[in-house]
Amino acid sequence: MAIPRFSSLLRFRKLAKSDWLVASIGFVLTVFFLSFFFDPTSDSTTLSVDRSLPISDLVKLKLSSKAKGRRAFCLDGSLPGYHFHEGSGSGSKSWLVHLEGGGWCNTIASCSARAMTKLGSSNYFEQEVAFQGVLSSDPSQNPEFFNWNKVAIRYCDGASFAGHPEAEFKNETRLFFRGQLIWEAIIDELLSMGMSDAKRAILTGCSAGGLATLIHCDYFRDHLPKDAAVKCVSDAGFFLNVPDVLGKPTMSSFYHDVVNLQGIGKSLDQKCVAKMEPSMCMFPHEFLKYIETPVFLVNPAYDLWQIQNVLVPISADPDKRWAKCRLNIKDCDAAQMKVLQGFRSSLMDAIGEFHQNKDGGMFIDSCYAHCQTVMTVTWHSPTSTRIENKTIAESVGDWYFNRNPVKLIDCPYPERRFLKLLNAVES
Repeated sequence: MAIPRFSSLLRFRKLAKSDWLVASIGFVLTVFFLSFFFDPTSDSTTLSVDRSLPISDLVKLKLSSKAKGRRAFCLDGSLPGYHFHEGSGSGSKSWLVHLEGGGWCNTIASCSARAMTKLGSSNYFEQEVAFQGVLSSDPSQNPEFFNWNKVAIRYCDGASFAGHPEAEFKNETRLFFRGQLIWEAIIDELLSMGMSDAKRAILTGCSAGGLATLIHCDYFRDHLPKDAAVKCVSDAGFFLNVPDVLGKPTMSSFYHDVVNLQGIGKSLDQKCVAKMEPSMCMFPHEFLKYIETPVFLVNPAYDLWQIQNVLVPISADPDKRWAKCRLNIKDCDAAQMKVLQGFRSSLMDAIGEFHQNKDGGMFIDSCYAHCQTVMTVTWHSPTSTRIENKTIAESVGDWYFNRNPVKLIDCPYPERRFLKLLNAVES
């Protein structure tokens, strides 16, 4: 494969001055939309309403008709739901199922708080949401999948659709850890709506939904026709088990609490669980090799959420030395950039084995972002990041339809500035 062309944030320098405003506004809005914290009330990776879109582009909410009988409830006991847009023409037998993101909860207190938001209760779901990016029905914005049946499953369990009832606390909190049942109930419902006759299908999701995509990828494949072309696309779901800047295991400790609280062990890859502590099997690096269904990874090498919450959580920056750098990678000094390059190296090491997987694909860009498939500006637009002159949408399309192998990795950010900073640090 040719060396990937550097084409992330710095490529905006090539734009004409008249294009700078549009590109800058798009990037600022992207970062605002994509950043979120462990805070269970945060919703910036969730689906949203865009009133600037035509009413025809807003998709109505449907509460699951099978959930009550399966006792599949959101954290607060309300019914889970999804948004469905019917396919047409050549896409009538094709299905794209998207799993919404939005972090996790690891304590009774955080789950109780989450249960009072749209990340834990359907009582707060929007009745209509915008389908953008990979969910868009506009061929100019979503050239490969615009006319497919498209489903967005709302996220209201706090454990990547993987919690189990036996882990529930029978006390006054009245929390329901039933993510696995939500997943199974809605998939059964979609199968009864025509997905059982699918010829093509993709399971995708962003952030916690991207992790859920990997957790449930083979289940999705196993419940569809054997002759269907079924693949999975995980967006910003490759969370790393790296210590924070103080050397503390922030993410592994957090996952340990999530797994134990919500009884996720049974949903995780059992080959992985047989070899190590279950919470370690929340990290894709540990279980990706066991997934039999073809997988495509969309991930920024400088994942904004992971840098802000895993590498440099607020608790690890008491003197606020990282305050500016955490918000904008361009404000990082030489020493901080060296740490961020180390984070990128950890990602490169973690995906090294997957890079050899002949059926797998990847698009690892150098943007400071989190979740890039759910917004048109990052999925497929004139200002979208490109690697080897391909947008994420074009890269996923080439991979899904077997037109070309796709293993795209962008150069470090920013290529020239990075080298200058490294020289400064080492001198």
